[in-house]
Amino acid sequence: MERYLGKYSSYLYATLRIIAGVMFALHGAQKLLGWPPGPGPRPPVGSMVWFSGLIELITGLLIAIGLFTGYAAFIASGEMAVAYFMVHHSADKMLPLLNGGELAVLYCFVFLYIASRGTVICGVDTAIRRPGARSPAR
Repeated sequence: MERYLGKYSSYLYATLRIIAGVMFALHGAQKLLGWPPGPGPRPPVGSMVWFSGLIELITGLLIAIGLFTGYAAFIASGEMAVAYFMVHHSADKMLPLLNGGELAVLYCFVFLYIASRGTVICGVDTAIRRPGARSPAR
């Protein structure tokens, strides 16, 4: 499949980065702004859930637009690792599929991958990169 899709890998990666960022930002918007409508009331300002929503909204938007992508994705990955171990993981239900943490694990590793690659194309970072600056390996 690589010989067919390989030439589009930068564009497919950019699509992954944008979609993952938007979806993550929507989780934060749901917690902080109540949109899209979700289960339960909005968390109190300053609570751990409120801070997680703030991290999700800001880092998700930064990842989606490709600004400070590596840093934002690293922070988002760390937040998802913390979320998994603080909220989902337990001694009696260690598998993510059983404890409801599969989305946290998936986001954690997708964002870790994005942190390792950065923006690449289709983002603010690439638009403002200095001419002649070394671009990341593709």
